[in-house]
Amino acid sequence: MEKEGSLRLRRIAMKEEEVEPLEFIEEMTSHVDEVQKMVLDDILSTNANVEYLQRHGIFGRSIDRKTFKSKLPIIEYEDILPGIQRIANGDPSPIFSAQPISELLTSSGTSGGEQKMIPVTANHHEGIYTNFGWLIPAVMNKNISGLDKGKVLFFFLTRRETKSPAGIIMRTVLTSYFKSPQFLCKHYANINYTSSIPSIHCTDVFQSLYAQMLAGLADRLAIFQIGSTFAPIFRQAIHFLKRHYQELAADIEHGTVNPQVTDTAVRAALGNALTPDPENAEHVRKECSSGVFQGIIRRIWPNTKFLDLIVTGPMAQYIPSLNFYSGDLPLTSTPYGSSECFFGLTLCPFTKPDDIAYTIMLTWPTLSFCLSSLHMILAHVEDGKEYELMVLVLLPDTDDSTMFPFPKIGSSLYRYKIGDVLRVANFYNKAPQFHIVGRKNVCLSIDVDKTEETELQKAIAASELAHLRPHNARVLDYSCYTDVKTIPGHYVIYCELSPINHSENSSFSRVIDQCCLTIEQSLNSVYRTLNAYYKTIGPLEIKLVKDGAFHEVMDHATARSASAAHFILEILEARVVSTHFSPGVPSW
Repeated sequence: MEKEGSLRLRRIAMKEEEVEPLEFIEEMTSHVDEVQKMVLDDILSTNANVEYLQRHGIFGRSIDRKTFKSKLPIIEYEDILPGIQRIANGDPSPIFSAQPISELLTSSGTSGGEQKMIPVTANHHEGIYTNFGWLIPAVMNKNISGLDKGKVLFFFLTRRETKSPAGIIMRTVLTSYFKSPQFLCKHYANINYTSSIPSIHCTDVFQSLYAQMLAGLADRLAIFQIGSTFAPIFRQAIHFLKRHYQELAADIEHGTVNPQVTDTAVRAALGNALTPDPENAEHVRKECSSGVFQGIIRRIWPNTKFLDLIVTGPMAQYIPSLNFYSGDLPLTSTPYGSSECFFGLTLCPFTKPDDIAYTIMLTWPTLSFCLSSLHMILAHVEDGKEYELMVLVLLPDTDDSTMFPFPKIGSSLYRYKIGDVLRVANFYNKAPQFHIVGRKNVCLSIDVDKTEETELQKAIAASELAHLRPHNARVLDYSCYTDVKTIPGHYVIYCELSPINHSENSSFSRVIDQCCLTIEQSLNSVYRTLNAYYKTIGPLEIKLVKDGAFHEVMDHATARSASAAHFILEILEARVVSTHFSPGVPSW
């Protein structure tokens, strides 16, 4: 048995090109504990001299896992911020990593009002490619046939880069990957994207989206798959089509490129691909000029088999709008990751979004999970229990294929809480599969109430089903906050609905009022008691905003590569068309 186990572990360590991706998944998920221990040992030996480990009394790979867990604390981002600031300011010391830091990835989260910075080493893109370019295509091809015969319209958005005081490049993880050799030489080369590299790398949002949309429309009948990394980017692309279909159709008709696209590389790539197509242009005009965008994806791109974008966790709120625009095409949400690293993928991509479970792949970081204060090994998690995700990185910068099949994500070494809460759904071989429950501590609160994001999502979905669907309306987007300027304070939800002719339904205002009450009725008993009995929470308020309001919010965030909550509220507040309050109190 020991000899067989060692043989199988050596097969796991084979180089990428020597093993099929599906076989690799089988091997990895069958040896979760062994591989996790192997990775940890290599991390410790590679980084024996880094400051962070030595500060906590850890020296080399001789330490066992139990001692390691007892010595290295579980931390928040703020605990390592001083070290990261030293790196940003040019300190070359091995603070977290034995390997030099090549860049700082900026995350969507903030600390002290500033974007978080994640230090990484030069080889971290290999782990991303493993996810996007090697394993996921194999899983998709196993579940659906014919993908190699069509093209992919995927909306990429590359952000502007900045530099730290010491000149280290600072950029988002996706921007970093889109400009990496792994993307250009492997991922992009192996998938038939309609978007050109110049249009992907263009940081002017208008020019980038215009070029990608134009290429996708010009080749619309060849497209089998449409998507984006995140649902908000996809919705931004749909709103872009609403605004600019006339100019796009004109370019398709004449084989030209809009003069507003001034980037010479983008223009050249488009010019080489476009030929006059009046029939196609007329179809685009006809479908878009009606103003009815329900099912627009099926009508413009009739051969599309599915939408591919992340719709789990916080992105689940976009599912109704995606169904609205796509005509209820299947939604796949294949990868699971964060700015720090990519964790895993779903092996059943066509599962309904609510049922998607991600299988953690130990090719990337060394993962462990904590329940309350207890740190647990990945192989020891229990079915049905919830855990907060924590990642231990750095994975070594090494070409030694006797240990791993390819270089791993290179990030800095610490036991770091990501903030995601996961629930064990089942197991694949010996590897646990997880549902994303939500973000830890992301909630609305006025008194002692705590309303988590997933709870609010379900409440809004219940109100939509009960009150909006009978009027052929859906919630396309929403945002919420607690208004504590009123006495008592209350929840406020900015909500954008699919277009509806309010003049034909004079009672629609009362429909939204009932939505408020249904949302309250769907929230937890603490909220309902405080609202109905103690009166320390006021009636929930819905503010309907005009069509495209959240698109403008996205434009604002994209232009600044960061979120600014007070500006977002100002944008939404200026676009409110009506306000509605709960007409009663929920049962408690």
